[in-house]
Amino acid sequence: MQLDDTDRRILRHYLTEPGLSRADLADRAGVTTATLWRRLQRLTDAAVIAPARAVIDWRKLGYEVEVSLRFMLDKTNPRAFDEFIAAAREVPEVVAIETFLGRVDVRLNVIARDMAQYQEVYRRRVLALPHIAEVDALMLIATIKDSEGLPL
Repeated sequence: MQLDDTDRRILRHYLTEPGLSRADLADRAGVTTATLWRRLQRLTDAAVIAPARAVIDWRKLGYEVEVSLRFMLDKTNPRAFDEFIAAAREVPEVVAIETFLGRVDVRLNVIARDMAQYQEVYRRRVLALPHIAEVDALMLIATIKDSEGLPL
């Protein structure tokens, strides 16, 4: 999809302050509310803008530990990826699953209230996942930048 200057201006303001009312967003972008609505609808229909979703701050709910686990799978089984991912989806503490090309096959982000709970989840649920050849853990210390936006 080709964006024009008006689309870029709308998206810049929308990314900066997603909670703005439509009227305020239209005002800041320099368009009428009707134009804004049509443009946002076109961008949503083209899947440039994803549907709204709730973003939950897990730390505010008492989850103080976040660990990124990188897995290399035993790929001698042709169903290794599918079976591993299906099983990982069933672990409630897994909040993200990503697949990669390269040395790492899959990454899971796991949250826990504290290290004791993480250790329990890791031993009972994570290590029970099928087809693990190797696992590496990275504990999150701080998120410096977390942006889904593009330089528009």
